[in-house]
Amino acid sequence: MGHRLEPFAEIGLDEAMLAHLIERHRDRTVPGLDRLWNYYRNPEIGRRGDGRSMLAQERGLPGRLRGLGWEASTDGRDLPEAVIENDIAWRIDALVEFLFGKPIRLRSTADDADRRAEIERAIDSVLESSGGMGLLQNSALMAAVYGWVDFIVRSDASGIRIEPIAPTRGIPIVDPTDYRRLLGYIIRTEQTGRIEAESRRTIRAVLGGMRRRARRHEVIEILSATHRQVYADGVLVAEEPNALGVLPVVHVQNTGQPLRYAGQSDVEPLIPLQDELNTRLSDRARRITMQSFNMYLAKGLELDSPLPIGPGQLWMTQNPDARIEAFGGDGHSPSEDRHIEEIREAMDKTSSVSPAVLGVIRTKLGHLSSANALRIAMLGVLSRTDRKRALFGRGIQGVCGLVLHAMDLAGVLRTDEGERGVRIEWRDPLPRTQEELLREARLKVDLGVSQERVLEELGY
Repeated sequence: MGHRLEPFAEIGLDEAMLAHLIERHRDRTVPGLDRLWNYYRNPEIGRRGDGRSMLAQERGLPGRLRGLGWEASTDGRDLPEAVIENDIAWRIDALVEFLFGKPIRLRSTADDADRRAEIERAIDSVLESSGGMGLLQNSALMAAVYGWVDFIVRSDASGIRIEPIAPTRGIPIVDPTDYRRLLGYIIRTEQTGRIEAESRRTIRAVLGGMRRRARRHEVIEILSATHRQVYADGVLVAEEPNALGVLPVVHVQNTGQPLRYAGQSDVEPLIPLQDELNTRLSDRARRITMQSFNMYLAKGLELDSPLPIGPGQLWMTQNPDARIEAFGGDGHSPSEDRHIEEIREAMDKTSSVSPAVLGVIRTKLGHLSSANALRIAMLGVLSRTDRKRALFGRGIQGVCGLVLHAMDLAGVLRTDEGERGVRIEWRDPLPRTQEELLREARLKVDLGVSQERVLEELGY
């Protein structure tokens, strides 16, 4: 790339720094992020010696349960049984549903009512064309798994759109004196097949020979407040100034970490508990397999062939001391059951998500009303949702400001700085009865809220 990186000299990016950032991201950051995603998704990653599929969470089992050190037969029947119960995925999905399970409303803070309506329609149009609630839910999922997510606002001939960037692709260039300030941004993507050049250069001149072979190509996009470049396998394929004049990237942490760009993942603290749970479930399954059937020991029966086992069998012997003893059978293990229950309770406390969010109510709620009782039972997940809303709310406001700035530069919708503020209205994540909604609507009308606004909130 060499001298072609000169437009980014003001942010301290040269060829050596770029290579260092990409290598550190590829070799150190991405493997850790992939591990978090695999624990959430728990995909099939291969086959065991017995032909059964091997899941990602099996890597967390001890060697005695993964078949290491075991003398397996040729057909694999002697491999230990692995029981995997993914208690991470439904907790992460529940957190995403509480955050973006219901549509949000974006309200302009402009002074004029007609102006507010125009701005809100413009923002809603861009959000819907970029994926709408699906965009927000996918972004919340990436943030919950990885710890953070970035949004980029793109403005080109095809229009204005919002794109979420997963941490597995995005490489921030952070101000060394302020971790909250981005100097630039790198997007690294691996593609298979032919890559189209964005400029008028011919593909043969830029990526000669790539049509003849299907292989993986590394595409690097570099952004700053003043410039944009795209490289494919080290070859410059697109270059243009940044018309927005600002870095079009908004960073959102899942849960804040002091003095760190990356946020806290909801998956990471659950991994040790998930491994322990899977280990105990696998041990219990093996114990049940070995002990669930009664076995019999025949003494004093001199027979030439093994005794048939089954109901209605008659055995005869001349030995008065002959007997048949039964042994085995699965016995009750209260300590094992209690340990498994304690692991699940620890996952409840760590994630703030209990089975109550799925309708499994085991808490004694007393004589409280149903709504209050439900809120008390879900106090942990509601508190975590409020913290996530604060961080995502600031991120959405930043994205909307960039969208309105891009519209102003494109001449689509003229606005000034004072008109680009947005207020977010979140809906109650808990279910509410129609009677409660109507009672709240009457109170809003009494306070002076317009009837049209109240009817809109009710869905009419």
